[in-house]
Amino acid sequence: MSLLLVIYLAFALNYAWILINDSSVLAKAMGYALGLLPLLGVWALFSELRFGQASSRLARTLETRGKMPTEFSLTPSGRADRTTAEELFPAFARAVEDEPESWEMWMRLGIAYDACGDRRRARWAIRRAIAIEKSGA
Repeated sequence: MSLLLVIYLAFALNYAWILINDSSVLAKAMGYALGLLPLLGVWALFSELRFGQASSRLARTLETRGKMPTEFSLTPSGRADRTTAEELFPAFARAVEDEPESWEMWMRLGIAYDACGDRRRARWAIRRAIAIEKSGA
């Protein structure tokens, strides 16, 4: 998907360049506006790749330390059972309340959010874990 995005952004940038080199003022304006979209796309791509790399690194570290959540029962597809995850979730939330500066607890909370199906909060908690780990707390 990343490769397809890069190809798409290259085509958009090429078309922006064509518009910028046109003699029409309106076409030039459209070209400059279109040129911003690939820049935003590249920033978003690198941001997501950095997030994926950092979260994978923290997950490996958590697993190495034996602190990866294993309490969730699994569905036949291998994903965590949402009902079980929702029952266990308060324990993960309490752990973060008890140790708010522990990246491990925030990472476990993010994994619990993901198991409950709340991807937005899962990414937020994992981003918090990354920030705490980077700051050395």
